[in-house]
Amino acid sequence: MRRRDLLLTATAMMAAPGGLRAQQKAMPVIGFLSNSSPPKNLGELVHGPIAQGLSETGYVEGQNVAFERRWAEFHYDQLPTLAAELVGRKVDVIISTGGTPAALAAKSATSTIPIVFINVGDPVGIGLVASLARPGGNLTGFANIATELRPKLFELISELVPQAGLIALLVNPNNPSGELQIRDVQGARAKGLKLLVLKAGTEGEIDAAFGTLVELHAGALVVDRDALFFSRKEQLVSLASRLAIPAIYEHRSFVAAGGLISYGIDETNALRQAGIYVGKILKGTKPADLPVQQPTTFELVVNLKTANALGLTVPPSILARADEVIE
Repeated sequence: MRRRDLLLTATAMMAAPGGLRAQQKAMPVIGFLSNSSPPKNLGELVHGPIAQGLSETGYVEGQNVAFERRWAEFHYDQLPTLAAELVGRKVDVIISTGGTPAALAAKSATSTIPIVFINVGDPVGIGLVASLARPGGNLTGFANIATELRPKLFELISELVPQAGLIALLVNPNNPSGELQIRDVQGARAKGLKLLVLKAGTEGEIDAAFGTLVELHAGALVVDRDALFFSRKEQLVSLASRLAIPAIYEHRSFVAAGGLISYGIDETNALRQAGIYVGKILKGTKPADLPVQQPTTFELVVNLKTANALGLTVPPSILARADEVIE
């Protein structure tokens, strides 16, 4: 560009700064609060299921909506500060992902900015909303009914490995929901299962937990739903394979990576629906008028190759119910 053109452009910008600021302010900003770390492939954010849901309501990042993203990187104690930063940026709506901790941090940070939470186990019980049908206040979102789901994981792994005398549950002690997760397994103990609770909040502690599994001759493992474990799926699957420990997970991606079996909600659909909710809120709908949704479909995925490597025969009753069988 010629020097004269540069001067003309600069003069025009100086002449109407208010107009430029007005244009920038006219683009709504979505705050994004997550327990975990940003994905290695940023395209997963720009083109992922949340973006798909937003596009269904007419919003495309970088065109008519912007994002302010904050990642706790598994430091749950940082969530309140990160939530306060988003409020300070005066975002128009906040999406909280990763379950209860992020949702509670967002709720504590603002009573006016709309919040859409994702994957919260009991939003009524923990006080996020007044009821599922009529949330009230500034929050709505998507529950994952983890309380009902977790006993099902124990039931499935017991059916797959009936000879397991001891079944372990792996939880992240840094997750404030950890104690609730441990409480949820008491029902499995009541059914006569011998259970062991193992805690791991770092990569090294995951290695140590598997060492304990071997020492105590645990027959199977239930990996709890946690952002850290999701980010370390390759490590978990590799350890379970190398140490020949049958494990069940709550997300199909573990099985796709070589894990044995998974049972959980269709998270992709929940994220897309959350994007739609955000779009509706940006267009004027109040969170109080959007009911909290619960999952209606669940995915059971089995990896036969991994089962064979572990010397396990998958019962026909499990195969008949499986949504996907990886061979």
